[in-house]
Amino acid sequence: MGQDSALSRLTFALQSVVVGQDPAIADLVTAFLARGHVLLEGVPGLGKTLLARGLAAALGLEFARIQFTPDLMPSDILGTSVFHPAENEFRLVKGPIFTEVLVADEINRTPPKTQAALLEAMEERQVTLDGAARPLPPHFFVVATQNPLELEGTYPLPEAQLDRFMMRVRVGYPAALAERAMLEGFHQRRGAAPRLEPVLKAGELPALQEEAAAVRSDGSILDYVVQVVRETRQDARVRLGGSPRSAQSLLAAAKARAALLGRAFVTPDDVKAVAPSVLNHRLLLKAEAEVEGVTCDDVIRHTLERVPVPR
Repeated sequence: MGQDSALSRLTFALQSVVVGQDPAIADLVTAFLARGHVLLEGVPGLGKTLLARGLAAALGLEFARIQFTPDLMPSDILGTSVFHPAENEFRLVKGPIFTEVLVADEINRTPPKTQAALLEAMEERQVTLDGAARPLPPHFFVVATQNPLELEGTYPLPEAQLDRFMMRVRVGYPAALAERAMLEGFHQRRGAAPRLEPVLKAGELPALQEEAAAVRSDGSILDYVVQVVRETRQDARVRLGGSPRSAQSLLAAAKARAALLGRAFVTPDDVKAVAPSVLNHRLLLKAEAEVEGVTCDDVIRHTLERVPVPR
């Protein structure tokens, strides 16, 4: 079975339960193929958690959800050692992070100390507990959700944490017809949550990710990615531009998007398509630019217009 067929089934399955969010679904599948993590941003009630849960179900992967709250502690995520008097010994109780698809729900409602508990797991796919490194499952994938920062009770994620996410995907309100279809589905299910059966076998996932990583990228594409990232650092409105890590994420995401579309090579359009989601959380604007209403999306759009597209 071809990769494009398997990925088409996956995408179609997600679109059947999360209606009207096709761009977010494409970005989520792209990040999974590229072995990256995703930060979903949007107001409550748009189906962010449902989207992550649906992905885990469609992939046949183990799923865990952590509700981030102001009193959440790092040990609530990672786990801790518990003393058993009968055996006179400590035993490790693993936290919910030991799963395959982890949903960090409303991650910006907990203080930075607890947010940082995810750093090692997201970067190294392991957790250090009791002085020992404990590996996480090979398909470990974090889908964090956050509310817009203007809502009450939110803590901005530190730059080091944001940089661990391959993509920040904004989830907006669906179109009227999609919202109508969503409501009709809710009515037909009599209020029950939609359910998805696995559409891929566990053995298929490594091959899909390997094929995405093997997508051909000519030297001109590599040059283009580097120029796009470096151009963000040259913009007078930017205090902190894209890092070399962001260039790696941009290339990996572009290759995964090409694979998702059934191609074995990257085009400049692939880079352009994923650049906003890959870069929008990695740029810091100068204060005067923010006062003038400039956004990171404005900078990215201007960057893509300025950098010559390779032929």
